[in-house]
Amino acid sequence: MQQRRRGLLSSLTGLVRSDPSDAQMTAVLPIIDDALGVRILDLAIRIGESMLVSGATASDTTLTIVRVSAVYGLDPVHVDVTYNSITVAYHRSDAAQPLTLMRVVRGSAPDHERLLRLQALVAEIDGGLALDGAVSRYREIRRTPFRYRPPVVILAQALLAVGVAVMFGANGLLILLAFIAAGLAALTQFGLARAKVPFFFSQIAGAFVLTLFAALSPLLAATGWEMAQSIRPSVIVASGIVLMLAGLTVVGAAQDAIDGFALTATGRILELITQTLGVVIGILAGLETARVIGFGMAPPSMALPLGPVGLQFAGAALIAIAVAVFNGARSRIIIVSALLSLLAWFGYVAASAIGFDTAAASGVGAFVGSFVGVVVAYRLHVPSVAITTAAILPMVPGAAVFRGLLGVVESGENTAELFTGLTTLVGAGIIGVSLAVGASLGLYIGAPVRATLRSVTRTRARIRR
Repeated sequence: MQQRRRGLLSSLTGLVRSDPSDAQMTAVLPIIDDALGVRILDLAIRIGESMLVSGATASDTTLTIVRVSAVYGLDPVHVDVTYNSITVAYHRSDAAQPLTLMRVVRGSAPDHERLLRLQALVAEIDGGLALDGAVSRYREIRRTPFRYRPPVVILAQALLAVGVAVMFGANGLLILLAFIAAGLAALTQFGLARAKVPFFFSQIAGAFVLTLFAALSPLLAATGWEMAQSIRPSVIVASGIVLMLAGLTVVGAAQDAIDGFALTATGRILELITQTLGVVIGILAGLETARVIGFGMAPPSMALPLGPVGLQFAGAALIAIAVAVFNGARSRIIIVSALLSLLAWFGYVAASAIGFDTAAASGVGAFVGSFVGVVVAYRLHVPSVAITTAAILPMVPGAAVFRGLLGVVESGENTAELFTGLTTLVGAGIIGVSLAVGASLGLYIGAPVRATLRSVTRTRARIRR
C-alpha cells in the first residue's frame, strides 16, 4: 500500500517537475579543430568589417557574421560590434579556452557596390560555397577599387545641389551657380581628404567656401542680366547644406539605437553631431566674412517656397541619382533609388496636402520610402540601406538650417530675430529626427513582410522542384 502511494506521488511529481535524468547531452562533437575554426571566424569577421565600413548597420553586420559562421559549422558564435571594433568568439564545450578574434574598424566609407557584392557572397556561402572559394571571393571583393573615379564623384556631388535648386524652382542662372558652388565645396573637401585632414575640418572648409560664394553671387546683378536680378543666395547655401549632410548616417544611427547597439549608436550620433557642427561653423565663418567685406545677407522673413510640383519630383529624383552615384552604386541601384525617391516625395506631398506639418510629413515620406525600399531591395537583390538613404535625402531641411543660422548671425541686438532663428534651427532638428524615426519604422515593419515574401518564394521553389 505504501509503495503504491509512493508510486502515485512520484507520478504526480513527474507531471509537475522534470526529471534530471532525462537531460540530453547537447554538446557538439569537436569535428572542427582550432586552425579551421580560426579560418572560419577570420572570414566571417572580415566580411562583417567590410559591411560595417561600407554602410551596413550593426545589426546586419552581426547577423551576417553569425550566418557565415553557422554555415561552416561554428554555432553558436558570440559577436560584439562597437563603433570602431568587432569581436567574435566561439567556445566549444570541451575546449579550455574560446577562439576569439577582434578587428578594428577604421572609419566609414560608404560603398554600396561593395556592399552588394558582399551580400551576394553571403548568399553564395549559404548555397554551399566552399571555404577556400569564399576566402578567394572575399579577397577579390576587398581589392576591388571604388566604382567611380574622383571627377565623377565630384560631378555627382555638384549635381545633388542642382537637384535641390530645381526643387526650389530656381532659374537657369541660379542652378548654374548652385552647381559651381557645390562643385567648389566638393573639390575643397576632396583636396583636404587627400591631405589626410580630419573630416570635421573638411566640413568647415566646404561650408565656408559655399557660403562665401553664395554671399558674393549678388554681384552678378551689376551685369544687367535679367536672371541675375532675382538671385537667391539662400538657395545656393541650402543646396550645399544638403550635399554636406548627405553622407551622415542618420538612419543608421537611429536603427542601431533601436536595435540595442548602444556603443555603435552613440559613436554614430556623436560623429553626426560633430560633422553637422562643422557645417554650422563653416557657414557662420562664411557669413561673418561676407559681412566684414560688405556683402552680408539679410535673413529671409519666411521659409523658402518650393517650386511647382513637377519640378519638386524632378529635383528629388536628381538628388537620389546623385547620392547613389557618389556612394558607388551601379545602374540598377541608381534606377531603383530614383523611383523610390519619387515615391517618398509623393508620401511627403500627400501628407502635407491633408494638413500634416513639415516634420510629420517628412516622417511619413521617410516611412513610405524605407518600407517599400526594404521589400524592393529583397526582390531586386540590392542593399536596402543604399536605396533608403537616397530616397529620404530630398527631405533634409537644408534651407531651414541656413535660415536659422542666418537669423542668429544677423540678429545683432534684436532679441526677437535671435529667437526666431533659434526656433527655426530647433524645427530643422525635429525634421531630422522625424526622418530618422520614419525611416527606421519603415525598416522594422518592412522586415517581416520581406521575411514572409522570402518564405513564400522558397516554398514555391520547393513545390516546382
